[in-house]
Amino acid sequence: MNKILLSVLGILLLISCKQKPNSTKKILENQSIKDSLTTEINKLNKEYFNGLGTAIVDSSGFLYKKGFGFSDVKSKKPYTENTLQPIASVSKTFIGLALMKAQEKELLNLDDPINKYLPFKVQNPNFADVDITIRHLATHTSSIIDTENYINKSYVLNDEVDSTSINFKDIPQSFNPNHTNIPISEFLENYLSTNGKWYNKNVFTTNRPSQFFEYTNVGATLAAYIIEIVSNKSYADFTIEHILKPLEMNSSGWNYRDVNFENVSTLYSNLETELPHYSLITYPDGGFITNINDLGKYLTELIKGYSGNGTILTQESYKQLFKIQLTNENFTEKRSKTNPYDDEYNSGIFMGFSSFGNIGHTGGDPGVSSLMFFNQKNKIGRILFVNTNIQSQDGFDSYFGIMNKLDEYSNRLIE
Repeated sequence: MNKILLSVLGILLLISCKQKPNSTKKILENQSIKDSLTTEINKLNKEYFNGLGTAIVDSSGFLYKKGFGFSDVKSKKPYTENTLQPIASVSKTFIGLALMKAQEKELLNLDDPINKYLPFKVQNPNFADVDITIRHLATHTSSIIDTENYINKSYVLNDEVDSTSINFKDIPQSFNPNHTNIPISEFLENYLSTNGKWYNKNVFTTNRPSQFFEYTNVGATLAAYIIEIVSNKSYADFTIEHILKPLEMNSSGWNYRDVNFENVSTLYSNLETELPHYSLITYPDGGFITNINDLGKYLTELIKGYSGNGTILTQESYKQLFKIQLTNENFTEKRSKTNPYDDEYNSGIFMGFSSFGNIGHTGGDPGVSSLMFFNQKNKIGRILFVNTNIQSQDGFDSYFGIMNKLDEYSNRLIE
């Protein structure tokens, strides 16, 4: 018996010894690839962004993650994988998951009319007999659009900021004093209801609901507000309970009060001009604050969900989330077949599809540009966000060049 045991142990030891050099070689090769990618990104960044975060993930987790530059230039504080910042409209993808979770819990149905739930009526005056549904909101076909009232009223300064001390030169955005902050419900009623104090029929197009894709932040926030109504809790709390906590996205949140402010990046209008910290009244459409570590966990879950192995939603819900919802007839403008990150080529449930087979979303706000996509074929995801406005064509070339490098090297990391 002892001889048999010794023989088995000997075989296992031999196998282990044979595998270890190969395993070590693979680790060294991967590190060399990562070092090369880091060098390439540093070359592309040059002087365009003060700080940026990058990541490559697959269904097993991170393949690469790294911060570059500074989260605060004055103090020379480095931008790391733990640095927090808003990610603008990439935030809308959370509305998609939240809607599917609410539908799973039988709190709503995507094809329900929105007026089934709203405490105020929302109707396109040009089509008084046509219901706007939740699905219309989720696919940007509701006929609701963003007007100057959205742009001029949604952005508010943080409590500790003295707006009189800020030089707003070169800042392409209207920021409002903190005391103008109001609940989502009040903002939406003022904007969309005929009884609202900002109401204008021009917030609706002359196109029939369901007819055309027309991107809208207000429509996205309205979908999130319906989740608040049916769940009897804030949209922030609903997403924390059903998305952030299960994925252990413990550093992220929807408000600066809910995250570690010491890790928050300064945002920049250009390389020299600091922006004041601001938030959005319509925070579901673009106010999520996160870092590379947490958003990488989220993108990994999206890839798993697309592959049939997700943990946040059922397989059926993920199928609906990622199902292409629109046809050529839903688009009035020619869609880009040359931009791999055009998230308006087609739509799932608040999920953008590009003609290159990439699924995810882009984002842009003052001091913020963000990209989060995974590829349908190789199921590898990439994340890039920067803390500086893109000021020139060279800046855009650098930004998308970095994303392309993440794509190029992702294939090498899984070979």
